[in-house]
Parts: sequence; C-alpha cells; structure tokens
Amino acid sequence: MPLKLFFGALLAFSSALAGARQPAPAGAEAAAVEALLARMTLEEKLGQLTQYRGRGSDTGPRVPEGGEAQIRGGQVGSFLGVYGADYSRQMQQVAVEESRLGIPLLFAHDVIHGFRTTFPVPLAEAASFDLEAVENAARIAAVEATAHGLHWTFAPMVDLARDPRWGRIVEGAGEDPHLGATMAAARVRGFQGADLAAADTMLATAKHFVAYGAAEGGRDYNTVDMSERTLHETYLPPFRAAVEAGVQSIMPAFNEVAGVPMHAHRPLIEDLLRGEWGFDGVLVSDYNAIQELMPHGVAATRADAGILGLEAGVDVDMVSGIYLEDVAAAVRDGRLDEAFVDASVRRVLRAKHRLGLFDDPYRYSDPAREKAVTLTEEHRGAARDLARKSFVLLKNEDDALPLSAGALRTLAVVGPLADDRREMLGNWVAAGRPEDVVTPLAGLREALGSDVRILHARGADIDGDDTSGFAEALEAARRADAVVLFLGESQEMSAEANNRTTLDLPGVQEQLARAVHATGKPVVAVLFGGRPLSVNWLHENVPAIMMAWFPGTEAGHALADVLLGGHAPGGKLPVTFPRNVGQVPIHYNHKNTGRPPDADDKYTAKYLDVHWSPLYPFGHGLGYTSFRYDALRVDAPRIRRGDAVEVEVRVTNTGRRAGEEVVQLYLRDDVASVTRPVKELRGFQRVALQPGESRRVRFRLEPEALAVLDAGMRPVVEPGTFTVFAGGSSADTVETSFEVVTD
Repeated sequence: MPLKLFFGALLAFSSALAGARQPAPAGAEAAAVEALLARMTLEEKLGQLTQYRGRGSDTGPRVPEGGEAQIRGGQVGSFLGVYGADYSRQMQQVAVEESRLGIPLLFAHDVIHGFRTTFPVPLAEAASFDLEAVENAARIAAVEATAHGLHWTFAPMVDLARDPRWGRIVEGAGEDPHLGATMAAARVRGFQGADLAAADTMLATAKHFVAYGAAEGGRDYNTVDMSERTLHETYLPPFRAAVEAGVQSIMPAFNEVAGVPMHAHRPLIEDLLRGEWGFDGVLVSDYNAIQELMPHGVAATRADAGILGLEAGVDVDMVSGIYLEDVAAAVRDGRLDEAFVDASVRRVLRAKHRLGLFDDPYRYSDPAREKAVTLTEEHRGAARDLARKSFVLLKNEDDALPLSAGALRTLAVVGPLADDRREMLGNWVAAGRPEDVVTPLAGLREALGSDVRILHARGADIDGDDTSGFAEALEAARRADAVVLFLGESQEMSAEANNRTTLDLPGVQEQLARAVHATGKPVVAVLFGGRPLSVNWLHENVPAIMMAWFPGTEAGHALADVLLGGHAPGGKLPVTFPRNVGQVPIHYNHKNTGRPPDADDKYTAKYLDVHWSPLYPFGHGLGYTSFRYDALRVDAPRIRRGDAVEVEVRVTNTGRRAGEEVVQLYLRDDVASVTRPVKELRGFQRVALQPGESRRVRFRLEPEALAVLDAGMRPVVEPGTFTVFAGGSSADTVETSFEVVTD
C-alpha cells in the first residue's frame, strides 16, 4: 500500500532513529564494511559523506586547493567534476597509500548524454522511442567516462515534466510515466552494465527525487504542491523503474513536497524509497542542497541542516561541507545519534566495494584505455544513428522532404544555427568539445559535394533584435532553388536555471523566416531546442518542419542523412507541443472532466482565443511514407481479474518508401471508482517496414497495466470495460475494447 504522505507527523524522528539502527546486510561485503567502519573515527566517517567540487586548470580538472591534504586526512570521500586517467590515479594513490585507512575515492561528474562523444540531449533520445539505442548511448558514455577515471554519474534525470517553460525538461524523457519509466531503466542498464564490478561501468544516479519537474510557474527550484494521487500515479513511476533496474544512487530534488523539503523528507526517502521499494544504494544531495534547508525555513543553523539531512537518509553532502564541518559537534552533544552517520557510511563504503575499488583502486585510471575508447568511429556512428532516430518530422506538405539532390543546383542554408558547433551539443556536455562537432552546413556540404552549390547566410542571431543580416540571407534565398532554415533556441536557454516565459522562437528568427518565405522559394525549417516550441506561423506557412533538438557531435551528418533521404525520420514527440504558452500545462493523458471540450457548447473546458488542442500531440511524428493501422484485436473479449491480455494490431506501409514507425499502444479504464485519464501509454515498438509490407505487432498487458489506485490508494484491477487504442500518435488511433469480470 503506498505511503500516506499527508497525514501524521512527517518528521517523526523516534521512528527514524529505529530505522537507522537496522543491521547491515549479511555477507562478505557487509563483513568488510563493518570491519572498516569499526576502525573509523567520527571525523573519518563524516569525511566519507563529504563531496567537494573540483576546479579547472590549464591541465584539466583538479581537486580544490587543499584537496590533497583533505584526502590524506580522510576528510573527503568523493569529488565532483574531477577526471583524467593519470590525475585520478595520482589522487587515488594519495587516498590509498597516504591516508590512515586507505579508503579509495569516488570521482563523480554529470555525464548526461555522452562524455566526449556527445549524443542527442535526453529529451531527443526519448523521441527515438528506441530503448536499445538509448541504453547503448549510456553504455558508450560509461565506457568513455570510466576510462577517464570516473566512477559515478549524476544521470539519468527521470523527472517527468508537463511544463515546457521549465528549462530542465531537456534532461528527461518528457511527459509520460510509462515512457519515462522505460527510458529510466534503459539508461540505468547502460551506465551500470551487466556487472558493476567491471572497469567500464559506473554508478548511475536517478534524479531528482521527486516531483522536481512540477515546479510552480516552470521556475527551477520552486515549490511543488500536488495531490498524493498525482505523485504516485505520475511522478514516482520512473523512479520505481530505476530502482527495479538496480540503480545504485539517487539524488533528492531541490523542491519540497507537502511542505517538507526533499532533503529532509524521511517519509519519502526512508519509508518509501528504502522501505517499500528496497533501495539499498547511496543518496547524494543535490548541489549545496543540505545548506539550502536553511532558506527553505526548516533549519536555523548549518548543524540543524546537517542533522535533518542525515536523519532523512541523505548520505552524501555535495559541496556545502556541512557534514564534515558542523555535524561532529552535534553528535558529541547528543543532538544526532551516531547511528545515522554509520548507516550512511555503510552505504558509501558498500558502493565502493560494488565498484571493485577495494580490490583494485586504479582500475578506472588507465591512460591506454582512455586513449583507445574515446571518440572512436564506432561511438560517433552510434551518435549519428541515434540522432537520426530522434528527429521528429512535424509537417511535410506535398512531400517537401526529402530534398532531391538531383533536382538541386543551388541550396541556400540560412539561420543562426546552421554553422554553430557549440549549439549542436546542447547543455551538460561533460567533456564534449565544439571542435569535434559536424555542423549542419558542414554535413550538407560533405553530402552534396561539388554537385550542388551551397549559399550560406546566418541571417540573424539566435536572440536579439538585429536584422542587419537579413539582406544577405534574402539574396542567398533568391539565388537558390530551395532554402533550409536552421532556427531555434540556444543551448543556454535549456537545462538548469534556464526557464522561459515564452515558447516562441527567440529574437527576430520568425521575422527572418517570414522574409525568406516571401521570396517564393521552397522552404524547409529545421528547429533546434530543448523544449517544445510554439511555431504557429511556421506550421501555417512552411511546407516542412523538422524538430532536431540538440543532436550532438554528429549533428550535421545525421541531418544530411535525413534531409537528403538517405534515412527516413521516425522520431515521435515525447512531449506535447502547445499552440502558445497560455495552454501550459498541457499533456495528452489529461482527465476528461465533467464538461469535456465541445466547440458548440460555451460552458465546456476550452478557451475563447485559441483551440484547446495542441499544435502537435504527444507521440506525433511523420516519415517519408505513410502507415495504415487496422485489424486491432484482443485475444479475449472478457478476462478475469488477475489475467493478462494480448493485443495485436496490423501495421502496413502504404507509401512508396521504406520507413520506421513507432507503434503506440494506449489504454483507458472506461468507468472506474476514481477518475482516469482519457488514455495512457502502455507500450510501444519501433518497427521497420518496406513499401507495401504489413506486420502484426503484439503487446501483452499484464494485470498491473490495468490497475488503478482506488480511493484508499490501493492498486486494484476493477471490473468493467477497457478501451485499447493503437496508432502512430496519441491523437491518431484505431480502437477496440475488452471487459474485466470478477472471479
């Protein structure tokens, strides 16, 4: 039964203390941990729970000033942003050979969508709906990162987000719990591999626990307030999936839930995450978040903040230094039971054992491997493939795409994002370098060679009101047979603290598009960004629009592959695109309400000034061919509670080109004891079909896929009818139904 969050004493530390004194797990690992723990002073214990940030230098990331002395004194257990095979070996040697207990260090970094080889941003990866490719991207990131001395990544971000104003929507998998859960598990498997003790695997961190993506107003770090039902049905499932996939680390969120900041939220951390779900890994604070319990208003002093964090079960204090500097006195004067400290130290030492660092502390610091596995052709090829799969063709009127190279003599490549290496990488690029990037302009030039003349004009900046470049852009357009516009956001407009109150194209980019369109030349628009954009004018006027997100190192090659027809786009939207920001929050799996929208009835749930529907719905994405769905059926029209149901649909490529289609399965509980969404994603498969080819795609709905949390928050399968939908988007489906009967 799910935890009752909003009743009772949320910070009942008497029960907390009992939880902290639970015995360590049995086995050789536990025995080794206990033996080491028994030898540690209080300060050495708190040192293991302390993480400091590295510093930049001309020779690469280094520990902070005085860091080596802290290592020798047992005052630090891990570093953030410090890597390099040679340097990490040097620091590990100080820890193992020059400190009293010889406990190895952990080196951590934000390896979000690649290390040196940069893959598409996570929201783009989710648009591929290809779990195998996403897992492989995380695997490659781990291979490269661990070769550079890293043991721990603060990824994947599994926060569900329905508000595109929030900058960090770019780091997750979008708006749907099922897609978010499957992507979370795939990324955990990729980072951690099949054997965590292997030298090319690293601790994955599911973040930010929990509901961070529901920040009020789309403002990062802001308050979150929601019902217990929404928390359990929508925001917790991706974290549960990460735990079930074996994730070894979790990071609490900056926000509060039900009036309690997550870094002090024992009911959700200890009772739910560790108690109900059985998570036995490390809880690492977000950046300086233990200290931020003070401005939250639940701690008066640094020591108070440290006590709250440890009693809640947050094991590692990132950056603030509170655990090391302020908690020892609280233990000695009886304000904090040392059992809480011991419980956290056990988990940190256990993580180091599971990585094999006590067996070989230098296994992650091999300069030969660092050189051999970084930015290889194989890795670049995987990045190119995933970028192609992530592109979403939003519109393609009269088959404007793909471009016909044989019919082109001159192509105008226009826009501020056509030839910008840094922007292609997106935010959170770890060790990614602009010089590694193939830009769209470079990719098209390479693909077209000397057969097609390319005229390039930037036209405008990404932001700002300067139109002085329009003249050059218009001249290029007039001289060309066709124009490709590369428009969108800067990478600095997405990710942490990069929130926007408008979803329109920044600056004068729409004006540039209007001017180019007025030349009368065929125009194609390629959009870059880390969030949904409201591009109504483009939708109404430009024949073809493709969302390319931030594609990564191989951006230009992948775009040339798709724009010129060597590969067909097959991505689907993992998040709804609104018509304007006034529709936010908008998501496909909404409730019907007692007065669903009706164009003929004023007193229904709609707007006066714009249609209630999105510009592009969740799951939308076109290809260079067309697909027909029919023959949807279930294996039994009536099933008993507790039974699974098999669903089959026939998909046919009805066009003249080969293509890949993401077949999506949705479900609705038609009448339940509590209100249900109009439909919920329950499965998807990416299939490749030749022209005229048909395939029967099968899904299996297990009983838990039919369950609802009833009024008492108990998961139950209720008798009644269920509608099944299958199609190429959440808004374009065929349907059938079946009935669940009592035993």
